Amino acid sequence: MGKRIPVWAFDLALAGALFAVSAFELVVVRPEGWQWALAINAVACALLAVRRRAPLVIGTAAPIVLLSTALVGEKVDDTSAPILILAVSIYTLARWRRDLRGLIGLAVIALGIFTGYRTSGPRVNDISDVFFVCALLIPPYVFGRVVRRLADQKALLEDREELVTREAVRAERDRIARELHDVIAHSVSAMVVQTAAAQDLVRTDPARAEGVLRDVADTGRRALAETGRLLHVIRDDGDELGLTPTPGLADLDALVAQFRDAGLDLELELDAELPSLPAGIDVSAYRIAEEALTNALRHGTGTVSLQVRSSGSGVAIRVTNPTADTRTSRGAGLGLRGMAERVSMLGGTLAHGTTDGRFELAATLPGDPS
Repeated sequence: MGKRIPVWAFDLALAGALFAVSAFELVVVRPEGWQWALAINAVACALLAVRRRAPLVIGTAAPIVLLSTALVGEKVDDTSAPILILAVSIYTLARWRRDLRGLIGLAVIALGIFTGYRTSGPRVNDISDVFFVCALLIPPYVFGRVVRRLADQKALLEDREELVTREAVRAERDRIARELHDVIAHSVSAMVVQTAAAQDLVRTDPARAEGVLRDVADTGRRALAETGRLLHVIRDDGDELGLTPTPGLADLDALVAQFRDAGLDLELELDAELPSLPAGIDVSAYRIAEEALTNALRHGTGTVSLQVRSSGSGVAIRVTNPTADTRTSRGAGLGLRGMAERVSMLGGTLAHGTTDGRFELAATLPGDPS
């Protein structure tokens, strides 16, 4: 609830509710001195409204204030609602203190209660009173420490999940950078070769040389576009020599065969003629299909369908597969985050979700990433 409403509002509402319950009991029962008891309960609840500012002081002071009701009247001291205020006070000592100094406040409260027993008149006290006091004090304190431990563990898990997510996105961006680096290197090499050819043709065949130079200009513009995206990411250390050829949609048949060998029941629907894509888009389309099939192999069941179709000047990729029970098939979602990063960087769209027991992933990449 602390995430839905402000902390101060929650504490104020809790203190108000505790006072309302205790006031209702006093007004209905009306023991002797109930007006004074009403004021005492109001002071104790007011302290609890700011309990997180000084949990050790307030968690100890509120019960001590409540113990003063014994001075007002014996019947007032027998009311039950103050037990709720006492429980919240002790919970505060455990929940909002990181260390174990709350035990000091617990000991002070216990000492105050036993002192009240010794000075409260002719009543005979025995060991049962000790057990009664322990039953009042120990459970709220233990519960507060358990909640504190669970809250710390939850915060730690959230921090770790955020770190893992950042690392997954960073790894995907690094791989994109490496691939774009290879694409740009290829484009520059092609420009050098084309320019050398144009130099040879400029005197013997000017018209053909003009066409070659036009191709050089187109290749240069594409390389500049790829360079602009490369500036947003960092090249990783893997495959620095670039010995592995950059894959593309032309390698889908080999990719499908690889997953079939791994045991995936896979159906491929591929347009006979796909548009000519810039190298950066081509390799990204391949990577998206690869990641989607990897997820299907890990978490899916049954036959997987992979569709790669033309979408204007770009390409559309759609992967569907039956899903197992979500309690056993749910992953960390890091692959999907990596794909989303890649698609967003290229100006495309990505959608995924489960409908009627089938998981579907649909991605579109533009033919002109500029």
